[in-house]
Amino acid sequence: MSQADLLDQDPVFQLKGSMLAITVMELAHNDLSRLDLQLAEKVAQAPNFFSNTPLVLALDKLPHGEGDLDLGELMALCRKHGLRTLAVRASREEDIAAANALDLPVLPPSGARERVIDPAPKPVEPEVKPTRVITAPVRGGQQIYAQGCDLVVLAPVSAGAELLADGNIHVYAPMRGRALAGVKGNRQARIFCQQMGAELLSIAGQYKVAEDLRRDPNWGRAVQVSLTGDVLNITRL
Repeated sequence: MSQADLLDQDPVFQLKGSMLAITVMELAHNDLSRLDLQLAEKVAQAPNFFSNTPLVLALDKLPHGEGDLDLGELMALCRKHGLRTLAVRASREEDIAAANALDLPVLPPSGARERVIDPAPKPVEPEVKPTRVITAPVRGGQQIYAQGCDLVVLAPVSAGAELLADGNIHVYAPMRGRALAGVKGNRQARIFCQQMGAELLSIAGQYKVAEDLRRDPNWGRAVQVSLTGDVLNITRL
């Protein structure tokens, strides 16, 4: 759940955390029935967040013209959903008087912007793997796979050898085996060969075999291979 998920487009409240790590519920208006429904939704999304959570009720940003707010009923509603009111932040005289009657501390209005609390764990950043570099010749029968990255080969690739990469493949030597780039569907992947003599070249499942490659005018030359639609393009470097 993201920060945007924590708030409806027409929010009844905003849940925020101050610099002291105290949860603040900032009311946008005083419709307690709507607040009850929205809190129930949030409890279903993040039940651990609403478990005896210390709370400051922020009433100082209620729009002008809002009617009276039953502070006792609001506190009971919060308690029902696992939020324990410690203090009130208020500016209206009637809200301050209601807090004093309930023996609640009253905090001054805040012009600062608090940090919005996201009770859900942050998404894990995708791992960026370094390019896999091969310096020894790749013999027939060998298979080399660069998972999640590009593959660079600095030595000859013999017939019967197979190179696979989720990204691009670079062969800075004669290429006589098979090269399959973008094997997980990356259609932007490319193959670079210093000397194309391959048995098979493939990008994202589209391929050409030796019979087709030998008819290409760039056979035996330095080339790059890219994919346009379902067509492999072989151009000279």
